[in-house]
Amino acid sequence: MDQQFKQEVDNEIEEIETQKKNDSYRLAGFWIRCWAYLLDLVVIGSIDRLIVHPIFRIADVPLHDGSMFSPISIVSALVFYGYFVLMTKWWGQTVGKMVFGIKVVSEKQLECISWSSVIFREIIGRYISVTIFILYIIVAFTSKKQGLHDMFADTVVIHERALKTIQTVKPA
Repeated sequence: MDQQFKQEVDNEIEEIETQKKNDSYRLAGFWIRCWAYLLDLVVIGSIDRLIVHPIFRIADVPLHDGSMFSPISIVSALVFYGYFVLMTKWWGQTVGKMVFGIKVVSEKQLECISWSSVIFREIIGRYISVTIFILYIIVAFTSKKQGLHDMFADTVVIHERALKTIQTVKPA
């Protein structure tokens, strides 16, 4: 009986702390996320043009093949998805998100997300969002400002300063 009561009290305390966290962070809206994404596209394009294209030219591989499965298309896709996966997993944000002070976190714990969530969010979710771009606008209309890729991976994008405030005020 005592063990069950203690477990119930611990669960209630955890719920209250989660609710306090949820009330204290600021969600990143559509426009700031859009500008961060556009900056990320500039970074990815720069990587392609400064690293990938010169390597292809040295190797005498054609850069302008019309096929979706040409070597340049495959490598460009790997750079695109690799950039988002690795940056989001290691730092919780891409260069664009760093510049604008926003970060991807787990919806429930407000912490960095797992590899499976990152891969699902950034590869499957981003593929859907890039393929049907109009779906990205969903961010502007959902209560938690989530895109489809966020909903799939149970993530939110928040302002980083708000997260740092939460972490410094956290009770010991």
